[in-house]
Amino acid sequence: MERAVFVYTTWPSTVEAETAGRMLVERRLAACVNILPGMVSVYRWEGKVERGEEAVMIVKTRASLAGAVETAVKAAHPYTTPAILVMPLEGVEKGYLAWLLAETGDGAQS
Repeated sequence: MERAVFVYTTWPSTVEAETAGRMLVERRLAACVNILPGMVSVYRWEGKVERGEEAVMIVKTRASLAGAVETAVKAAHPYTTPAILVMPLEGVEKGYLAWLLAETGDGAQS
């Protein structure tokens, strides 16, 4: 049986995350996206420690669509190297999983 995954990514703003999230849901690559504004990131980039304010996006999708989600996020993303992390889920409530699979049906477009 198909499994569900989370795809975690960050965006420079809530507006950009919402635009990308809507695209993923409209294309049936995701059943749902959660956008969490106001995250502060501290990271090393090109030899310097940087600080940035970002929005987290958690994409809820099926495992078989994770590659298509990654491709779509990269195409829409302003960062050169966006964080795109696919996380398998240990368990998902049966009714929720059925909904997620129905919303990301086999006819999903990329």
